[in-house]
Amino acid sequence: MLHGLMMDYPLTLDVIVEHARRMTPRKTIKTKLPDGAWHEYDYAEFYRRVKKLGNALAALGVEPGDRVGTFAWNTFEHLELYFGIPGAGAVAHTLNIRLSPEQLKFIINHAEDKAIFVDGTLLPLLEPIAAELETVERFVVFNCDQRQAVNLPNATHYEDLMAEASEDFEWRCTDEDMALGLCYTSGTTGMPKGVLYSHRSMMLHTLGVMQAAALGPTEADVVLPVVPQFHAMAWGLPYACAWVGATIIMPGRHLQPAPLAEMIEGERVTIAAGVPTIWNGLYHELRRNPRDISSIAQLVVGGSAMPRGLIEAYERDFNVNVAHAWGMTEMSPIGSVSKLQTRHSDLDEAGRWDIKAKQGYFVPGVDARIVDDDGREVAWDGETMGELQVRGYWVARQYYKLEHDHEHFTDDGWFRTGDVVTIDADGYMTITDRTKDLVKSGGEWISSVDLENRLMSHPDVLEAAVIAIADETWGERPLAVQVPLEGSCDEQALNAWLLERFPKFWLPDRYVAVDEIPKTGVGKMDKKALRQMFADGELDPHPKPSAP
Repeated sequence: MLHGLMMDYPLTLDVIVEHARRMTPRKTIKTKLPDGAWHEYDYAEFYRRVKKLGNALAALGVEPGDRVGTFAWNTFEHLELYFGIPGAGAVAHTLNIRLSPEQLKFIINHAEDKAIFVDGTLLPLLEPIAAELETVERFVVFNCDQRQAVNLPNATHYEDLMAEASEDFEWRCTDEDMALGLCYTSGTTGMPKGVLYSHRSMMLHTLGVMQAAALGPTEADVVLPVVPQFHAMAWGLPYACAWVGATIIMPGRHLQPAPLAEMIEGERVTIAAGVPTIWNGLYHELRRNPRDISSIAQLVVGGSAMPRGLIEAYERDFNVNVAHAWGMTEMSPIGSVSKLQTRHSDLDEAGRWDIKAKQGYFVPGVDARIVDDDGREVAWDGETMGELQVRGYWVARQYYKLEHDHEHFTDDGWFRTGDVVTIDADGYMTITDRTKDLVKSGGEWISSVDLENRLMSHPDVLEAAVIAIADETWGERPLAVQVPLEGSCDEQALNAWLLERFPKFWLPDRYVAVDEIPKTGVGKMDKKALRQMFADGELDPHPKPSAP
């Protein structure tokens, strides 16, 4: 075997920060503060602060491999943590601020976080569970008035740490296989599962995002990542933008349609990324209060499918290009992007929107196949459905602390996505269903099984089934079908029962009381039959009994 004679140049995150310092030091990062004012600095200052953060972490006793939690909005401090924690050899564990207290406790304890950096506006969500976090030794608060009471043990302020830290720091990320980040996904039933990214996988993913075939940001772009930094590493945009030197606009907690419209117009945003519910709200805001959003070259949508009608409306009413993307936390997350290719130049408008409504073609770096129930590959003909399986440079090979998982990983090294799809001859994928009965609301997963188990533990409920029903605002919302023990169950009492375990957005939009839940031939709840019964929104309270 003859080996090539090329440099062994490690794929570690410090390369991005060093490149930004040298090549685009005067490009800016802007954050919308809680009071509506702007914080702005350039990449040169960002570099200095990331270096200081490395020393601040060392002063806290953070060692290579330690997990460090972040509990925050999209801000410049959170961006510094994205680079400073891995640069110090530790693991950036982004915590979803929308999870229930029970889920948060599980995730933090499972990850064994050593320290947590928390935005001051989110203290009320973290303080009640602080005493039950088994491994956390220090809390660091930012975006917080020094006079604000902080009810966390061993807490200090971010800027106090930074003021004491030196800019002279030697990067600790010395091996591209070192862990870089940790995200937990609730994409299957049960408690969330951890996906542990390496420097190598994230650097390759960043190169993937930078491709023209994917999102393709450049130094000329002004990028607004509305997608939260705790949601699959903000789809990799913070790393890609820093590497190419794009201007970054961080929205903070200002995620409502009106301030987003003002940011896009005022900052001349060229790429904005978020879930469909965000863009649905923005569309109606722009219809009520027109703004100039002509600067947008790509309105990137992911997390769940964007309705074809909304894609059409953006193009028709605002001449805005919508880029439909698909991915998963286990994929870092970019998997596919729906962009028109040159061979589609002869399509009419309807044909163009049809393609844009698909989940797109797989970006270079991701390999895919469809398999049937027997594990055999099926044709890419746009009609044959099967389970989507993927592999690639930035795809997980197992979950954190969970080995020998044949439910989600195949013996020949593919990740089972749980999505049922078709792929046409041009390589365009369309998701048709999911193998698991999950509800995806506003880009966030809701476990129907977890809701069912909790409902059926209520003393007044005999049986319960939860299915997804279409919703114009959120994409999907849960509908609970329940058989009461006698009479009827009080919906407020059921909601209160669920709120003890789950976040508010998990609560079913509607409850339907029935005499019997249809069953399959083996006695399982027949959710396919339930979906057919309620497909048109007609809630039949007396479904026909299942056949014997």
